[in-house]
Amino acid sequence: MSLSIAHLGPPGTYAEQAAVLYVNWLTKTTGIEATLFPYPSIAQSLQAVAAGKTQLAVVPVENSIEGSVTMTMDALWQLDSLRIQLALVMPIVHTLISGATSLDNIQKVYSHPQALAQCQGWLGQFLPTVQIIPNNSTTEALQLLQQDLTAAVIASSRAAQLYNLPILAQGINDYPENCTRFWVISQNNPTSEYHINALNPTHSSLAFSVPANIPGALIKPLQVFAELGINLSRIESRPTKRSLGEYVFFLDLEANVNEPKMQSAIADLMDYIEILKIFGSYAVLSVSTLES
Repeated sequence: MSLSIAHLGPPGTYAEQAAVLYVNWLTKTTGIEATLFPYPSIAQSLQAVAAGKTQLAVVPVENSIEGSVTMTMDALWQLDSLRIQLALVMPIVHTLISGATSLDNIQKVYSHPQALAQCQGWLGQFLPTVQIIPNNSTTEALQLLQQDLTAAVIASSRAAQLYNLPILAQGINDYPENCTRFWVISQNNPTSEYHINALNPTHSSLAFSVPANIPGALIKPLQVFAELGINLSRIESRPTKRSLGEYVFFLDLEANVNEPKMQSAIADLMDYIEILKIFGSYAVLSVSTLES
């Protein structure tokens, strides 16, 4: 059996690196192999799963420095059939890749907006006058470096190796404890073919909208979880895109949606919300666990 997995490309992105770690772990533990399919954006990776073009997608959802990846959240809300199978937490170490002989020769720096933001302090200190150019991914602009010796790209050391490009500076992220949480996404409910529902699901994710922007519109749904002793590990709002001032609220909870207290919470929640979408329950694995 072989799985098809979508991820943000071109090859060498952190999403691909997370996908490779997941595939290696899956193959080692189950014998299942997988083929990776790069897509130009996170949204297109998830749309590939929703359309049945691939069975899974590995997408970033949250960074410890820059917070949530809004494109992932928006796509999950809009694509009804997607479910979270697993969460992977991976350390992120950024490098500056360039053919320039020194930092003084660099005039422009390319990368994904998240990577640029995670290195903004370093850029301000060592490259304060360069042009910052956001890209769809950390690897999209690597092809420019051989022709332009005044350009640099912020990406992983793995990307530099894949494209045989020189690294000018390493570990340039502003905070050393930089990590990103990725989700492994499939259509609908977990199935045994992914061989991950044997893991103990410790977290759940859901999102809801409220009927109106009135006092207590948010506190009442949140109180449901507090009264049942269910801890929230993350809450975030995103615009509904229907009208200014209307929001969707995304929650990560430290509980399995199949537990009785979660079932009770969901039943009570329906009294206060407009639309509820449950993205699933899943285990959270670190890179050290995947590699052991």
